[in-house]
Amino acid sequence: MDENKNTQVNLPESTDACAKCDGGACSCPSDIGRCNLTSTNWLDDVPDNDFDIVEVLFKNTRRGFYRNSAHIPLKQGDWVAVEANPGHDIGRVGLTGRLVKNQMKRVNLRKDAEILRVFRKAKPADMERYEQAKAREEDTMIRSRKIAVDLGLKMKIGDVEYQGDGNKAIFYYIADERVDFRQLIKVLADVFKIRVEMKQIGARQEAGRIGGIGPCGRPLCCATWMSSFVSVATSAARFQDISLNPQNLAGQCAKLKCCINFEVNTYVEAIRQLPAKDVHLETKDATYYYFKADALKREIIYSTERNAPVNTVTLTAAQAFEIIALNKNGVKPDSLKPEDDGKKSASPFGDLLNQDAINRFDKKKKKKKKKSGEKPAGPKSDKPAGPKAEKPAADDNVNAKGGGNNGGGNNNGGGGNDRRPPRQGKPKRFQQEGQQPEGERPPRKDKPQRMEKKTFRPRKPKDAGAPDNGNGKQKPNKE
Repeated sequence: MDENKNTQVNLPESTDACAKCDGGACSCPSDIGRCNLTSTNWLDDVPDNDFDIVEVLFKNTRRGFYRNSAHIPLKQGDWVAVEANPGHDIGRVGLTGRLVKNQMKRVNLRKDAEILRVFRKAKPADMERYEQAKAREEDTMIRSRKIAVDLGLKMKIGDVEYQGDGNKAIFYYIADERVDFRQLIKVLADVFKIRVEMKQIGARQEAGRIGGIGPCGRPLCCATWMSSFVSVATSAARFQDISLNPQNLAGQCAKLKCCINFEVNTYVEAIRQLPAKDVHLETKDATYYYFKADALKREIIYSTERNAPVNTVTLTAAQAFEIIALNKNGVKPDSLKPEDDGKKSASPFGDLLNQDAINRFDKKKKKKKKKSGEKPAGPKSDKPAGPKAEKPAADDNVNAKGGGNNGGGNNNGGGGNDRRPPRQGKPKRFQQEGQQPEGERPPRKDKPQRMEKKTFRPRKPKDAGAPDNGNGKQKPNKE
């Protein structure tokens, strides 16, 4: 594992190291990157792609537009020193060319806004001073939090950003209510000997600055690619049939998840193609009310009760519209359930988890094929109680060819046929003679009944005075 993943990125002197990250303008590792700060200049190789304003990126997703009045040859990733009030600031060029004009419209930059200038490309002395100012940010943030607590202010200072020359610092804070920080500004300016600017941010911006892993298992959208935040309403969750549990809807910023808005437009368009919820269906038996719908599958579940799933019937949107048209004409069908044609319609959605079932490699047991001369096996109770009988198919074949071993004078079947007859089983031995001819199946015998138990009574000796030899017999009397 790389040891630099959990450490802060040092500012590179070349622009080639800024391919994945903003090159140190943010506090993220270079292998993760802050995609919400990075823009792709897809008009870079187009001729006549000139514009005198460039976009410069700073820390904490802060960006600004500066005029390149000196016509310095700049490209994406160059470190520049720009005009600030007062002094100068250090940032990285994020975008050049005609795409900057579209970027200014996207961020709603006012037409009368003052556009500052680009001084020069950053020199090694400028970068060294910027490094020193940046090293003071963490200590300044911790000390400013203690000062805010001592003053009794209900606010949280989330981050501090020093200007490139170290003469000014921006304090980002979070507060639920309006805070009077005039006294705080005086104390901070006196302690750190700098100019102080307070900037309030929301919970979403703080989560994007800190970063983390969302419930989906991926990095937070606000920390990777989102640069602007749109308000999220609970109605977006209702359109998608998402549970209105606050614990499931809230993200790490304690606000509604931004991803709820990602698919809401698709659900809204799908719901428009379904019957209205207040329309009920009339049949000869009962009245069915809207209960639930699957917008993407275009199926509606109707129930005979308004707020309970009683006698539910699932219909497609086409079937529901057809019944609604019949009700408008005064026709009531017998029932909502469509007649089964005996064919199950194939589902448009497949079960992807079924392909990873545990028993998918198990071989199904195949029935053994029966041989042509074998007798089909039946249940055990149908077998006769006596010994095995001959195979009737083999005996019939023998009788047809020549009457068996006893007829035709030929052991091979007689009748002038040299072919060997099929293999026969052992002839049956009947306990009684003359009951069944050879080759026919004996009649089924009933199951013999159990013999009654008999009690054993020893014989009484004829002579009561005669001695017994121990096995119930008298000893002979020798006289």
